Amino acid sequence: MITNAIFYFFVVVVGTGGEMCVSRATKLIGEVHDFSPRSIARHVGRALAQPWMWIAVTMMAFAFFSLLGMLATTKASFVYPSTAVSYGVGALGGKFFLKEDVTPQRWLGVAVICVGVLLVIIGKG
Repeated sequence: MITNAIFYFFVVVVGTGGEMCVSRATKLIGEVHDFSPRSIARHVGRALAQPWMWIAVTMMAFAFFSLLGMLATTKASFVYPSTAVSYGVGALGGKFFLKEDVTPQRWLGVAVICVGVLLVIIGKG
């Protein structure tokens, strides 16, 4: 039970944190405007030099292996819907870590998703 709670934390919080780090890294790198091989290689090089990208890869790897751990011990019909709470974590990360404007409509959507996750968790049985 405690193992699944740790796995769940890594999937939801650490995995979403990794996605936030990817977002931060790509915003620092900038957009690709020229899709020539040289330009793409330059952007890949800039991404590899970005510490946020390496933090993201590490965090997302932990989340992936935690997801595998959860799937080995828990039903997939519970794991996938219950980890949708990561949308709420993502909205919070966007607001506070990336300093994005999150509209009331998005918060409402996140609340609906979280209510759905609560129903999945209550009905785990």
